[in-house]
Amino acid sequence: MNFNDLTPVQKQTIPALLSGRDAVVRSQTGSGKTLSYAVPLVQSLQSVQPKVSRSDGPLAVVLVPTRELALQTFHTFQKLLKVTLITLHLLTGLRKGINILVSTPGRLVDHIKHTLSIAFSAVRWLILDEADRTLDLGFEKDLTVILNSLNTTGPSRQNVLLSATLSHGVTRLADVCLNAPVNIHVSGPASSDLTTATTVTSDPSPASQSESFAVPEALKQFVVVVPSKIRLVCLAAFILDKSQFSQNNKLIVFVSSCEAVEFLHSLFTSVLCGPSANRRPPLSFLRLHGNMKQEERSEVFQQFSVSASGVLLCTDVAARGLDLPQVTWILQYTPPTAATEYVHRVGRTARIGGRGSSLLFLTPAETAFITELANHNISLSEMKLLDILSSLMMDDTYKGRGKYHSKSSSRALEQEIRERATVLQTEFENFVHSDASSVQSAKKALQSFLRAYTTYPAHLKHIFHIRSLHLGHTAKSFGLRDAPQGLSSAASATGPGAKRNNRNQNRNQVSLFRSEFSSGLAGGGTKKKKKKKMTFGQSGEEEQE
Repeated sequence: MNFNDLTPVQKQTIPALLSGRDAVVRSQTGSGKTLSYAVPLVQSLQSVQPKVSRSDGPLAVVLVPTRELALQTFHTFQKLLKVTLITLHLLTGLRKGINILVSTPGRLVDHIKHTLSIAFSAVRWLILDEADRTLDLGFEKDLTVILNSLNTTGPSRQNVLLSATLSHGVTRLADVCLNAPVNIHVSGPASSDLTTATTVTSDPSPASQSESFAVPEALKQFVVVVPSKIRLVCLAAFILDKSQFSQNNKLIVFVSSCEAVEFLHSLFTSVLCGPSANRRPPLSFLRLHGNMKQEERSEVFQQFSVSASGVLLCTDVAARGLDLPQVTWILQYTPPTAATEYVHRVGRTARIGGRGSSLLFLTPAETAFITELANHNISLSEMKLLDILSSLMMDDTYKGRGKYHSKSSSRALEQEIRERATVLQTEFENFVHSDASSVQSAKKALQSFLRAYTTYPAHLKHIFHIRSLHLGHTAKSFGLRDAPQGLSSAASATGPGAKRNNRNQNRNQVSLFRSEFSSGLAGGGTKKKKKKKMTFGQSGEEEQE
C-alpha cells in the first residue's frame, strides 16, 4: 500500500483496538483513520481459532454515511484481505458467506427488514465511521434499528466510533453503543513527526462553537472576494489557469445543489470545451452528486481517482472521507454552512502529509465569514480577483474589440482584462439563452441556490441572508441576463409567515441533505417531492428581494 510509516492516529488507535477496547477516535480528515481500524479488525479476525470461514457469517459490520465512502472503504479492506481467507462484501445486494460487511445505514436497514437470511449472531466488531456526518444526514433512526438488531443476540462486541469532529449527537451515540471507551484525540499534521496526541479514558466532551479545527499542515488556504455578477467568470478563469496554463492539476469544485452541478457541467463542457475553444490539452469535467445513479457515481469516482488532471464538479456528497489521489485544488464556489464543513471540504487535498491548496469564493457581503473561520483557528490569505481574471490574457479566444496598450499601462491592462471577462460572460449568457432547455436548467440551478442560501444556520444569518442578495447579479452568475420573476417569493425568508416558513424549512433540511447523501435504496436517483410549479418571466436587473 506504499506506506512506510504510521500516521499519528494509527500509532494511537491500532494498539488500543488490538487490546480489545471500545474507542472514540477523533482526528483530522485525511489522517489515515480507515487503516487505524481496518488493520486491527483484520488482525483480530485472522487470529480467530478455528480459522474464519464463509459459513461463520458476518463477524464485522462497518457503517459509513455515503456510497462513495463505502466503496472506498471496501477497496481498502480488499487490499488487506488478499492473503487471508476472510470474505468481504459491499452491501448493494446480499449473499451468503460474508465475514466483513461494509454498508450505509439505510441500505443495511433495508436488508434487516426484508432479507430473511441476514443474521448478526456472530458479529464481533461494529465500526461507525464518519459518525458525525451519519447523524447529520438523519440516519439516527436507522442506527437504532441496526443496534437493536445487533444487541438481541451475539457475543460481546468491540465497538469503534470515528469522526473528525464531535457533536452532542456523537457523544450521545457513544454513550449508547460504546462500553467504557478509550478516547483518542489526535491533532496536528498527519506526518509521523511533530504531532500533538492525547489519549484519555474519560468520555469525550462535546465540541463547542468556538472549537479549533486542525487542517492539514501543508494546505495553503486562500479566499477571493468577488461580486455576484462576475462569480461565474472568476470560477472559469481560475479553472482555465490551473487546467490550461499549469500541468497536472486536479480540481474539486463544491457547489450547493445537484441542479447547480448539472448546470455548471453542461455550461463548462459546452463553452470551455467547445469547438471554438480549441484547447490543448483538452479540458476534462466530471460531475458527482446524490441524484445520479449508483453505477454512474461509482464510475465517476473511479475515473477521477485514476486521472492525472481534471475538474470534478460536486456537492458535499464528496466532502467526507473520500480519498481522491493527487487533488491539488479545492474550490468552494458556494461557501459551506459551517466551519466543520469547510474543514471536511479542504480535507480532500493535502492528505497524509501531501501538499494542496484551497480557494473560498465570497461576495463582498459575505466577508464576515473570514472572521467566523478565524474564530476556529482557520486563517486565509486573500487572492486578488484581478489576478485570477488576468489568466484570460493568455487566451485570445476572449479577446475583445478594443485596442489597448496593455504592456505599457497598468490601467490599460486592467481594462483589457475586464473586457475579456465581459466577452467570456457573454459567451456563457449566449449559451444559456440559446434554447429553452438551457434557460430552464439555469433557472432551476438559480432556484436551488436560493433555497440552499436560506438554510444557513441562525448564527450565520448575519453573513448569509437572502435579503443581502441582488437577484439580478446572482442571476448573472448562472448565465441569465435578468432575474426571473417568481424567485423572490420562492426564496423569501422574510415578511409575513417567515418564522413559520423557516420552521418548516428547518424540518425539511434533514430530508434534503439525506436525499443528497442517499443510501441508494431505490437503486437509482433519489425521489423528489413535487414542488409547486413556478412561472418565470423577464424583469430588470435592478429587481431585488
